[in-house]
Amino acid sequence: MKSEFDVIVIGGGHAGVEAALAVARMGKKAALISMELDKLALMSCNPAIGGIGKSHLVKEIDALGGVMAEAIDASGIQFRRLNLSRGPAVWSTRVQADREKYNDYVVNFVKSQANISLIEGLAGKFLVERDTIVGVVTESGETLLSQAVIVCTGTFLGGLIHIGDKQIKSGRIGENAAYQLSESFHSLGFELGRLKTGTPPRIDGNTIDFSKCEEQPGDVPIPFFSYNTLPKTVEQVACFLTYTTEATKKIVKANSHLSPIFSGKINSSGPRYCPSIEDKFYRFADKETHQIFLEPEGNGTSDIYPNGFSTALPESIQHEAIRTITGLENAKITIPGYAVEYDYCPAYQIKPTLETKKISGLFFAGQINGTSGYEEAAGQGLLAGINSVLYIEKENPFVLDRSEAYLGVMVDDLTTRSTTEPYRLFTSRAEYRLALREDNARDRLYKYAKEYGLIDKKQTESFETLRDSTIDVIQKFSKARIAISKTGEVGKRFKRKDSISLEEFLKQPGVTIKDMLPLLDNFEENFSDSLEVLERAAIQIKYAGYIAKQQREINKFKKMENETIPEEFKFSNINGLKNEAKEKFTRFQPLSLGQAGRIEGITPGDIAVLSVFLKRYKETGK
Repeated sequence: MKSEFDVIVIGGGHAGVEAALAVARMGKKAALISMELDKLALMSCNPAIGGIGKSHLVKEIDALGGVMAEAIDASGIQFRRLNLSRGPAVWSTRVQADREKYNDYVVNFVKSQANISLIEGLAGKFLVERDTIVGVVTESGETLLSQAVIVCTGTFLGGLIHIGDKQIKSGRIGENAAYQLSESFHSLGFELGRLKTGTPPRIDGNTIDFSKCEEQPGDVPIPFFSYNTLPKTVEQVACFLTYTTEATKKIVKANSHLSPIFSGKINSSGPRYCPSIEDKFYRFADKETHQIFLEPEGNGTSDIYPNGFSTALPESIQHEAIRTITGLENAKITIPGYAVEYDYCPAYQIKPTLETKKISGLFFAGQINGTSGYEEAAGQGLLAGINSVLYIEKENPFVLDRSEAYLGVMVDDLTTRSTTEPYRLFTSRAEYRLALREDNARDRLYKYAKEYGLIDKKQTESFETLRDSTIDVIQKFSKARIAISKTGEVGKRFKRKDSISLEEFLKQPGVTIKDMLPLLDNFEENFSDSLEVLERAAIQIKYAGYIAKQQREINKFKKMENETIPEEFKFSNINGLKNEAKEKFTRFQPLSLGQAGRIEGITPGDIAVLSVFLKRYKETGK
């Protein structure tokens, strides 16, 4: 039996879902292959979306028409904004999810979309003709033909779960793994590597003494993620903070040799920024305790996710160690923690479009590229979906640079640096993070969303209203003046003035938009009824000087990015360039001088030589 589609998406996780939705929104037929169609975008690990850096991705995905932000707003049980004591560049949103409700929302959303065919099964083999993808064959033998294929296999590609000395061929506890597909990669000449991730045990919340833990409530007003979410009331659920003890450390260290992470059964690298409890007590030997965040998995379950206690120790040791944590003395584990190893393809094998260099029309998104996290996967899926359609239509590809979006930062990091551990996005990875804030994601990406038909007319009009209202408020703040006597302690800084503009007041250190709200009552004019508009205006006014300085830096960056390198340019022909640089340029195939300069191990001298030869090539063709 043969079926024809424009794009086949392999894997129904966060990457696969966003990829299929992008393809469908752009008017193409997508086939989404998943082992279990009722588990689309299932939260395999922590039941939360967002956090430092990751929340910026979610905002960008939402600005480009993705579903992740809407799904978490619909299923969230606790909403918080982080880093508010610091500058707006690092303000981040994090939402605790009802895990099952999030999954249900995505499943129903995908099923309601036109142009998406859902196929339950496992992809087993790629069909390739003249180095171009033409479809896949499932493990059951069904042939599916398409013009492009997006691989979003997560931890299922060659997945192997470890619990103590027990090994299970699985990408997620209780489910299968994809092994035939790994063989297909090998047969096509792709380099595969192995990475590791892990998850904590789940605990029955009825067996936890929360009175011994520190309560962490949600924020009011609720900071929703999606631009499309209307204000609503949510009965928020508290999370709790607790700590490991000296007894925890003693048990874990005494039994670390039983963990596959230390026994040698796992040789692959795990995420440095999310180490197992075994790793924590080994790497931070001088630290007696570690924080453990107790996060509810939803309103309909008593399961608690002990964030910070990822482990692959034997089940009996997990039970023993968990009960030494403050408040968990009588805790019962419902699902053991485990480590999972899986295959990935080092990302030097993909272009910035996420299309592979070896096989035309074959795209990779998510953990197959060496990343970790729901948000990173979803962002790549969205980009791969867009570019697969542009590939089919023979249009120019969609590539965001580092100054435009965290999506651009992530993809550039992947394609210019060697991935030896699961990649996670942080705000610190972005050189231009003041220009890449949560609040201006739509400002940065609106034109692309509109161009590619990723958002509808209502969303377009909503953003244009928001943008115009922000400009209007900024202008009003520059003109409106208020008496010094009404500005409290801040007014003492203006000794020779009777009044100041609201713009001047807002620029003072320590003054926030919330400080200004009472002052606005002194005016008959209505500045705005929207807190979002006022906050956007305040950020642009308060940080105008810094933003202008960063824009000058971005202009310099753009100059290097605009020095493009033709695909046919042979780096091996450059005389005077050391062999190491030739090998790296040939391996990563940078598209510009700027990208070439970001490859690990490349020096300014290498770029100077490359620049000379590139100029000569463009002038003479040699």
